[in-house]
Amino acid sequence: MRWLALISLVLLCGCRKELCYDHENHTERVEYLLSLSYDIEWEYNMESHIDWEQYWNEDFGVPYDSIRPKEPTGVRVHIYNEDDQSEIVRNIDEKGATIHFTDEGHYDVLFHNNDTEYIVYEGMNSFSSAYATTRGVSRATYLGSPYLGGKAETDESTVNPPDMLFGAYIDSIYVRKSTKPDTMSVHLHPLVFTYLVRYEIDKGAEYVALARGALAGMAKGVNLGNGRTSKEEATVLFDATVTDFGAQALVKSFGVPDYPNPNYSRNPQAYGLNLEVRLKDGSIQQFDFDVTDQIEKQPHGGVIVVRGIEIDPPTGGGGGFDVGVSDWGDAIDIPLPL
Repeated sequence: MRWLALISLVLLCGCRKELCYDHENHTERVEYLLSLSYDIEWEYNMESHIDWEQYWNEDFGVPYDSIRPKEPTGVRVHIYNEDDQSEIVRNIDEKGATIHFTDEGHYDVLFHNNDTEYIVYEGMNSFSSAYATTRGVSRATYLGSPYLGGKAETDESTVNPPDMLFGAYIDSIYVRKSTKPDTMSVHLHPLVFTYLVRYEIDKGAEYVALARGALAGMAKGVNLGNGRTSKEEATVLFDATVTDFGAQALVKSFGVPDYPNPNYSRNPQAYGLNLEVRLKDGSIQQFDFDVTDQIEKQPHGGVIVVRGIEIDPPTGGGGGFDVGVSDWGDAIDIPLPL
């Protein structure tokens, strides 16, 4: 009888041990298994009638697909509670991860890639105020655009081109406790777009050693909670590559201001394009263009072309001075108040 009692006790202990091992699989948790994907587009214009992908011009010298951004190397997730307060911030793999919530309830969730250099985030403690912009920069030789409706040069905000930014948002999701995590597929869309800018020089291209430009009137940032660009404008300063036809640049931007809005309409807005060339004798020439018609048709990336540029011959005779990048003058970063 004693042996039977001992065997029964061992069997009972073994059974309880199995139940202990299995307990984790029956524990209720509040979590989601996320799967992330990306919209790899460099221009995206619902209002535009230009199908650049289908009618791409080989004379541009750049294949359409080569401008597409790469998938990011990491993603940041921001989870906000019902009071619109940041509750959880986590960096995850770009393909996805399991996200744990604090408790059952309604949440807002933001996603954006975290592998950027020039993107600056503001108001991230609240879903409604979460905002991305780019770093300010100045250029001593840039004197402002004449096409911004009489705005004083000192009021023109100048910035670096932003890094590629992908984003997605989930406005009010209800999560419940469960023994198995719910699954969710999230598709991140571009919030930064690219303009292929072409400066076609009819006369004097042989005198040009270096080139750079500015695109004025663009959005200064984007609201991460709804994807709409800011009403505040900024001028994007950028470097260009000298070519046999003139100069060319790929310029990243948040797009036009205050777009999209519920009615897909905007107040009248002007856009200016600047070209600054440094000639082989070290002298500088500047040109300004009104590109409002082109930008209005392409609010989120596209192709901007200006033609008929004539470069005056160098005052020093056009040779003998080897202009290098060090002679160009550096742009100066402007610290942003956060």
